[in-house]
Amino acid sequence: MTPIRILGATLTYIGDETPIFSELNVEFSAATWTAILGPSGCGKSTLLRYLAGILSEKVDFRASVFTPNLTELSGQVAYMAQQDLLLPWLSVIDNVCLASRLNGKKVDDVTRQKALLLLEQVGLAKKAAARPAELSGGQRQRVALARTLMQDKPVVLMDEPFSALDAVTRHKLQQLAATLLKDKTVLLITHDPQEALRLGEQILVMNGAPARLHSIIPPKQAIPRCIDGEFAKIQQSILEHLAKTHTESTSGGLK
Repeated sequence: MTPIRILGATLTYIGDETPIFSELNVEFSAATWTAILGPSGCGKSTLLRYLAGILSEKVDFRASVFTPNLTELSGQVAYMAQQDLLLPWLSVIDNVCLASRLNGKKVDDVTRQKALLLLEQVGLAKKAAARPAELSGGQRQRVALARTLMQDKPVVLMDEPFSALDAVTRHKLQQLAATLLKDKTVLLITHDPQEALRLGEQILVMNGAPARLHSIIPPKQAIPRCIDGEFAKIQQSILEHLAKTHTESTSGGLK
């Protein structure tokens, strides 16, 4: 998988006059976790949904450079949202196999065995026949992670996938995701500087139209990182930078 490179990008919802972001320049390194932080409304989730192909008919997107383009990205991307989006009438294993069904593929024994193996990796093999309503929030999100892994795509887009979970469950799923998504190109949207520092090999703070991206040098240790003195110092610098962008936003510096 080549890097995703975007230069001079502007995105506007059809019918709106004000762009969500403009003059965006960014490169997402291949086989690397990129964590993106920023104030609400700066366009980070919109960018992720556009790359996932969800917004192509709802927005006007223009860029001087966009490689690979949306057509080339299609079929290479798996998307994991904050909500687990499990279908309540399907069993856990059938939810994991959902992408195969939607792509018109037969869910045969080989497919179900692969899904069961992934459920075992996320600790839910014994819940394969259960319905989503029988699961806790953390278990449902683990099923969503297994469903994402089932697609086996080189690019994984994650929009605050763990933010609704308690601290212990969130920490465990961060650890699990870092292990199971190793060597994938992962774009993670988060509001949590600690999560960005645990998982980000490239960390970007995004704000504004025109868009500005501030790169944070992450701690030296490999992901998922443990909290130490260096980690805490960088976390504090991120919080200070986010506080500054929030002040700019509320004083009219951002749209």
